[in-house]
Amino acid sequence: MNDFIAELKWRGMIQDMTAGLEEHIQKGTAAAYLGFDPTADSLHIGHLVGVMTLLHFQRSGHQPVALIGGATGMIGDPSFKSAERNLLDKATLDQNIAGIRKQLEKFLDFDAEASNKALLVNNYDWMSEFSFLEFIRDVGKYITVNYMMAKDSVKRRLEDGNGLSFTEFTYQLIQGYDFYYLWKNKGCSIQLGGSDQWGNIVTGTELIRKKEGGEAYALTVPLITKADGTKFGKTEGGSVWLDPEKTSPYAFYQFWLNVSDEDASKYIRIFTTLDQKTVEDLEKEHQEAPHLRALQKALAKDITILVHSEKEYEVALKASGILFGKSSLEDLATLDERTFLQVFDGVDVIEMDQATYENAESVLDLLTTDQTIFKSKGEARKMIQGGGVSLNKQKIEDPNNKVETTLLQDKYLLVQKGKKNYYIIKVLS
Repeated sequence: MNDFIAELKWRGMIQDMTAGLEEHIQKGTAAAYLGFDPTADSLHIGHLVGVMTLLHFQRSGHQPVALIGGATGMIGDPSFKSAERNLLDKATLDQNIAGIRKQLEKFLDFDAEASNKALLVNNYDWMSEFSFLEFIRDVGKYITVNYMMAKDSVKRRLEDGNGLSFTEFTYQLIQGYDFYYLWKNKGCSIQLGGSDQWGNIVTGTELIRKKEGGEAYALTVPLITKADGTKFGKTEGGSVWLDPEKTSPYAFYQFWLNVSDEDASKYIRIFTTLDQKTVEDLEKEHQEAPHLRALQKALAKDITILVHSEKEYEVALKASGILFGKSSLEDLATLDERTFLQVFDGVDVIEMDQATYENAESVLDLLTTDQTIFKSKGEARKMIQGGGVSLNKQKIEDPNNKVETTLLQDKYLLVQKGKKNYYIIKVLS
């Protein structure tokens, strides 16, 4: 078991923590919770910092509690957001919660046999039983308006002119009560979160102190940024999701593989389970030969296996090698259609009806059908005879032979012209 605070420190994963937390954890097994707003049926990589914090907490021998905000998801946290979030209905929330739980199970041990098994709770279960009058009587009277107005997240919204609805204003009270409820009923004495959650978290410690005279603690992790100042976790296609249907394992792997050297050194500490010596050895290896991208490869491998599986990592690795390394028809055939199209995103696609494809008398005829790949049969013949043309990664020896390779996904033929020029022939059924 690791020392939780020491583990987070070397990984650069501590922003703030309340006094006495380290001593509290050293007394024995503690429980800590971290909340997730179920605004989608999948987590994205922006959530991973919190998930990894819970993972390290459990690996240190303590009990992690993942709180799904079924109630707070109906309201929306105003923290450092410029506009009010759309409210969600219960059916959508239930679907989102099921998706998030499935993903958390890859990181946390929910096994009933484990003494520090992870718990998954939904704040809708206790908040739905409150009447408005009970809430303002049993919770609202302990936290002053002055205290709530002093929070940076509230002040910023009021100062930027967008205002703040009463619904959003009460969010910190509800999150504060979540902490109180878990402290009271689950022995949960610590709340974890991103640095933007500090104000909401300490509202909980204040409520516990005032209502019960109890002690509770807080720890926040830094908000992750990119070295170039752009937003972490966003690509041209949008967020990078943990759900393979939203972001394929290949696209997920490529995201991490393509981070900058500076970011890779930071991210490998935060988003992997590699130990300190391994990380430092990788950094030395990377410094000696940056072009080999040892840090990025180790980062992409570890997090892809953790989020998806070793099998999906191998597929992503093969897919990455198809463009830049040696590969075979067998490698191509292992790719699903979406991954295949992502690998060759941006290449020319020539659509061809089934009859034209089947009636092509030779490779030469096929490759000069519309002059996109070759302008003339003479040009095509010369390059084929020089060994510069492949179909589905199989080199063409004779331009007069019929096309014999099997279509990928029953519709695609990958044409490689020279070392770097690719084309896709899509056969329409």
